Amino acid sequence: MSSGADKTQITLSSSVVVVTGSSGQLGTAYAQWLVKAGARVIGIDNQPARVRLDERSYLHAVADLRMRDQLEEVLDQCESMWGTPTGLINNAAIDAPPGSSGENVGLFEEYPIDVFRDVLDVNIIGSVVPCQVFGGAMARSGRGTIVNVSSIYGLVAPDQRIYEYQRQTGKTFFKPAAYAVSKSAILNLTRYLSTYWADRGVRVNTLIPAGVWNDQPSEFMDAYVPKVPLGRMARPSDFFGALEFLLTDKSAYVTGTNVVVDGGYTAW
Repeated sequence: MSSGADKTQITLSSSVVVVTGSSGQLGTAYAQWLVKAGARVIGIDNQPARVRLDERSYLHAVADLRMRDQLEEVLDQCESMWGTPTGLINNAAIDAPPGSSGENVGLFEEYPIDVFRDVLDVNIIGSVVPCQVFGGAMARSGRGTIVNVSSIYGLVAPDQRIYEYQRQTGKTFFKPAAYAVSKSAILNLTRYLSTYWADRGVRVNTLIPAGVWNDQPSEFMDAYVPKVPLGRMARPSDFFGALEFLLTDKSAYVTGTNVVVDGGYTAW
């Protein structure tokens, strides 16, 4: 069993962190924060980087997270530049935001199964394969931390009453089941891997965020915010402290658990 006693302590400034979904709102914020904290960061997305970061500390790779060969190429680049990653934030996911329309947010009974498969494919397989590639490399090196990002909708069902304002205008809108199903799967992926790699120095935990403010309609805000005891939606920076804890040796005895950062949403 690995005690980690012969390893340099993992801090943010000594970290090499892979961030998936790095061109999205949260992924971009995580990458910027990590680089500012002194980490070296590998961002992976199927889109170009949203912002330009110092190339001495940041590498952006355009890749399909479901394709192992593409991620192995990214791993080779990382190892040639900075060595084996010490952290992975599995952040990439697709969802149907409040402004969505069409059959993707229609009645459950009519929800297209091909769309359901696409969401599960991206949100689950797109987390499993990075764990295989980057988590496997960490296990071979004897240390590392993985943060799988779920959602409050991995713990509780979407409250369809939040979207009643859409239906009052004659529009059919129901938060679809696929996102919630995919995010609940992430919880048990974490539990599985935390026990699978426990004796190889790799810790695996889940970050469970609540909704993040992203210029949503005022009607949505009026329905959502009263459900949050702290009285507001999350900001990307609200998750930085939890991520620092989970990515570093500050959480050296924490694995297989869920860290909920939701302003109290799931407390009532």
